[in-house]
Amino acid sequence: MSQAATNPATVTEVLAELAALEDPKIRAVNEKRGDDHGVNLTKLRALAKQLKTQQDLALELWNTGDGAARLLALLICRPKVFDRTELDTMLRQGTTPKVQDWLVNYVVKKNPHAEELRVAWFADPDPVVASAGWALTTERVAKKPEGLDLPGLLNAIESEMKAAPDRLQWAMNNCLAQIGIDHAEYRARALEIGERLEVLKDYPTPPNCTSPFAPIWITEIVRRKEGK
Repeated sequence: MSQAATNPATVTEVLAELAALEDPKIRAVNEKRGDDHGVNLTKLRALAKQLKTQQDLALELWNTGDGAARLLALLICRPKVFDRTELDTMLRQGTTPKVQDWLVNYVVKKNPHAEELRVAWFADPDPVVASAGWALTTERVAKKPEGLDLPGLLNAIESEMKAAPDRLQWAMNNCLAQIGIDHAEYRARALEIGERLEVLKDYPTPPNCTSPFAPIWITEIVRRKEGK
């Protein structure tokens, strides 16, 4: 077991571990996607598993500003103890796609302030912040749609998604697909919006993977659910 895996670990020890895992080829690929680290995520998760939950260490790692350190911080923190202001600040600091994705999915969704943040971020003028609000909204569409204005969401997607910046567009497209998949009464409209806007229609999709183009995505997942 590495030195950093022996509790309690110091920030210096963990950063040394991360530096040893750095791979220039991985960094080059990640930078094309807007991320800023070169660590294999499987190895990063293995390090997190060794370190276990350490909130204080997580905060120190986050505050280094290092991309890999922030990802590790999100894996070893205690999601429920952050207050709303802390999470809002973290979202605005950690703007790379992978950090934002992990922050929303691994921390915010488990936090008691998730719904307050969803509402606030959804209406934020910063498209990166707004994309987090849309991601949380998609979660509600799937798991707790009661109280959501689904027609209103479709209206917003219809009028705004085509011209939205990439990350916000992706998040809105996810929401469009989720509405079409989970809510049969809005499926025809979701399909029509997707067909007309053609967002991600030509997105390169590996073999045996479902296209993110909403009409294909909706149709395929519904087919699987209905066993056709």
